[in-house]
Amino acid sequence: MFERHESGDLAVLVRVGLDNNALGDDLSEFGELVKSAGATVAGWITGTRKVPNPKYFVGSGKAEEIQQLVAATGAQLVIFDHSLSPSQERNLERLCSCRVLDRTGLILDIFSQRARSFEGKLQVELAQLRYISTRLVRGWSHLERQKGGIGLRGPGETQLETDRRLIAGRMKQIEKRLQKVDRQRNQGRQSRKKAEVPTVSLVGYTNAGKSTLFNHLTDADVYSADQLFATLDPTLRKLMLPNNEHVVLADTVGFIRQLPHDLVAAFRSTLQETCEADLILHVIDANDEQHRDYVEQVDNVLSEIGASDVPQIQVYNKIDLLGAKPRIERNDQGCVTRVWLSAESGQGIDLLLQALADTFAHEIVRRWLNLPPQAARVRARLFEMGAVVSERIDELGASHLEVEMQRRRFEELSKREGLPEPALLN
Repeated sequence: MFERHESGDLAVLVRVGLDNNALGDDLSEFGELVKSAGATVAGWITGTRKVPNPKYFVGSGKAEEIQQLVAATGAQLVIFDHSLSPSQERNLERLCSCRVLDRTGLILDIFSQRARSFEGKLQVELAQLRYISTRLVRGWSHLERQKGGIGLRGPGETQLETDRRLIAGRMKQIEKRLQKVDRQRNQGRQSRKKAEVPTVSLVGYTNAGKSTLFNHLTDADVYSADQLFATLDPTLRKLMLPNNEHVVLADTVGFIRQLPHDLVAAFRSTLQETCEADLILHVIDANDEQHRDYVEQVDNVLSEIGASDVPQIQVYNKIDLLGAKPRIERNDQGCVTRVWLSAESGQGIDLLLQALADTFAHEIVRRWLNLPPQAARVRARLFEMGAVVSERIDELGASHLEVEMQRRRFEELSKREGLPEPALLN
C-alpha cells in the first residue's frame, strides 16, 4: 500500500495548456497561489495536450519527467494547476512517491490558512470535507472490501465506510450551524432594509486591492497584503457620503479563475451579501495586463451566484502605478460607470465617495400617496422610515402623504403593501 506523505514546502508545479491554449497567461497567478500557500517552487513542468490523459492527466512521458524532477530536487509535493480526478492523483502519487495536489486542493489549503471568523472556518471545513469525501479511497485501499470466510470476517463496517459516515455526519452538523449563521445574517439584512440603509458590496479578482480600499474608506483595520486571498472573512462597516447619507460597505472574498464549486456552495451565505446589495463596486487592478480577462472571470462568478442584475460601478485601482490621473466616467444618461483611483495613495477616493452619493441620489424618488383611514399601519411605517416629507389629511380622514425614498425600497413597499398608484413628483 502507498503511504501518503505529509505536505512539504518544496513543490514541483505542473501546468498544461489544453487544446493549444496559451500557458503564459496563467503561470504567474499559479506561482502566486503556491507562494500564498507557503510553498517554495522547486521547478516547473509545462506542456500542451488536446485532452487530459485518463491515467495521469499528462502523458506517460511527461509523468516520467515529473517523477525525475521530483527525485532530482527532493520535492515533497507536486501541484497541478488543474482539477484532477481521485484516480489521477492516486496514480501520480504512486509514480512520484510524494503527495500530489490539484488546483482545488491548493485553494482550499489557502482558504483554511486565511479563515479567522467562526463562520469562515466552518465554510472552509465544509468545502474541504466535500472535496476529500471523494478521495478517501486513496488512504484506505487495503480496507475497501470486507473479508469473508472463517477467521477472516471483518466487522460490520470497513474503515472506509466508517470514515465516509463520520464525514457525512460532520457535514450535516456544519450545514446546520451555517444555516443558523445565515438566519442571523438575514435578520441583519432585513434590519438594514427596514432602516432604508443601502448596502454596497466590494467585489473583484483576488489581490485587486479591495481590502486596502475598504480600509481607506471606512478607517477599518481589515488585514491587507500583496498576496492572493489575503482577506477571507467578510466585514461590514458604515460609510458616510458627502451628502450626509450613509451606506453599509461590505468587503468580500476575492474571486479567481476556476474558483472551486465547493467553495462557491460553501460560501453562498457570505456571498448573499453581494446578491442582495443595492450596488456592487467591482474593484479592478488597472495595472494588471490581464485585467480584462479578470473582469470577465468576476462577472462569471457574479452570474453563478445570482448577482449579475445588481447595479455595478467599476473601480479601476492602482492608477499610481500607471501614472494616470483620478477621474469619473459616466454613460449617456449621466450615471457613473467607472471611477479611476489609487486605494494605496488615496488619489480619487473623494471622487468615489461623490460617485456613490450621485448614484444613490439618482435612485431617490418623490411621490404623493393617498392612503385611506384603514391604512394607518402603512402610514405609521412610512413615518418610522423617515420617508414622509409632508402630510395633509382631508375631511374623510384619508392621508395624502408626500414621501421621498429610494426607488427600489419604494417599489418593494408598494408591492408588499399593495399601495395605490402614486402621483409622480420627480
